[in-house]
Amino acid sequence: MARDYYEVLGVARSASPDEIKRAYRRQARKYHPDVNKDEGAEEVFKEINRAYEVLSEPEIRTRYDRFGEAGVGGSGAGGFQDFGDMGGFADIFESFFGGFGGAAAGGAGPRRRGPSRGDDLRLDLKLDFQEAVFGGEKEIKISHLETCATCNGSGAKPGTRPKTCGTCGGSGQVRRTTRTPFGSFAQVSACPTCGGSGEVVEERCETCGGSGHRQENKKLKITVPAGVDNGTRLRVSNEGDAGQRGGPAGDLYVYLFVAEDAEFRRDGINILSDLKITYLQAILGAKIEVKTVDGPVEMEIPPGTQPDTVLTLESRGVPKLGNPVSRGDHLITVKVQIPTRLKTEERDLIEKLAEMRGDRVSKGGGIEGFLGGLFRG
Repeated sequence: MARDYYEVLGVARSASPDEIKRAYRRQARKYHPDVNKDEGAEEVFKEINRAYEVLSEPEIRTRYDRFGEAGVGGSGAGGFQDFGDMGGFADIFESFFGGFGGAAAGGAGPRRRGPSRGDDLRLDLKLDFQEAVFGGEKEIKISHLETCATCNGSGAKPGTRPKTCGTCGGSGQVRRTTRTPFGSFAQVSACPTCGGSGEVVEERCETCGGSGHRQENKKLKITVPAGVDNGTRLRVSNEGDAGQRGGPAGDLYVYLFVAEDAEFRRDGINILSDLKITYLQAILGAKIEVKTVDGPVEMEIPPGTQPDTVLTLESRGVPKLGNPVSRGDHLITVKVQIPTRLKTEERDLIEKLAEMRGDRVSKGGGIEGFLGGLFRG
C-alpha cells in the first residue's frame, strides 16, 4: 500500500503550494541517487517524486484528498520530466548538484560538469585561558588537497590532454528510463567511466597519479580575536581542499576549545575567582594584592566583610568579541579562613574580646563559634 503522500514529503494536509515545493526540494536533494548511495535511497527518491507529481497539481491533489491513491491512479504530472513552475527537473538539480538533470529534462543536450568548489575542512584548536581572553597569533598545521603543479589539475601527463568520454559522449551523465504503472521514470546518474567529468585521462600524470591533486601538509598563521570562547568557529578562506576542474578551494573552519585555568573561571564576559582572607582582615579590613588576567592588582577589603561577599573589579574581565575595547568585570568571592588552632596569646585576646561583647564562650575553646558569630553580626 502506498504511503500517504503528505507524509512522504513531511508536510501537513493543509500545506500551501509553496510549502509543498520547499519540502520536495529538501527531500529530493537528500535522496537523489547521485548524492545518496544508501541502499533504498533510489526507491525513496521515486516515492518523493510521485508524491510531488500528485500534490503539486491542484486538480490531482483534490482527487487525492477525496479518494486517495485510487482517485489519481496512474495519472500525475506525466512522469517527473516536467515540473511546471519549478522550471523542470534539470533546473532543480542543476542548482543542487552543479549540472545533474540535463538529460532527465529531455533536450538539455550534453554538457560537461564545470568547475566545482573544493571540500571544507575542520580543525580543532585548544587555547589557554589567557589566549582566549586576549587573542593573538597562532601557528597551526593542516593537511589538505592542493592542485597538482605538474599537470595543473588536469590529471594528464604533461604534453597530453584528457579525451572526451566514449560512454557518455562528454555529458558526464548516463540516463536510464524505467516504465512503471505510474508512468515512465528517467533516472540520471554520473557516468561510471569518467565519474561525471565527461573526460577520461589515458596517460596519467606521474606526480598525482591522474587525480589532479596532491595531499600536502602546510603551516598557517591565524589570528585569534580577543574574547573567544568554547565552540567559537573561525573561518580561514580558501585553505580547504582544492577545487575540481579549476574550481575554487574550500574553506578551513577552526573550532576553538578553551582549557580550564587554576585561578579563574568564566561567565560570559565576566571572570570569576575566589580570594582567601584571614578573619582579622575580614574584621578590620585590608588592602590585598589579587591576581587578575592583567596581572596583580591591589584591592581594598572593607572592614566587616562577610564570607562569600562578592567584590567587583570593573573592566578587568573578558573583552567583548568584536569590540575588544569593551570588557566585562572580574568578580571576586571572598572566602574567610577561620583558624582551627590558635596560639595561647591569640586565644587570650579573643576571649577578652568575647567578654567585652558579652558573648558566652567556653574558656580555652569555642573560638570558632565566637568568630562565626562575629561574621553573622
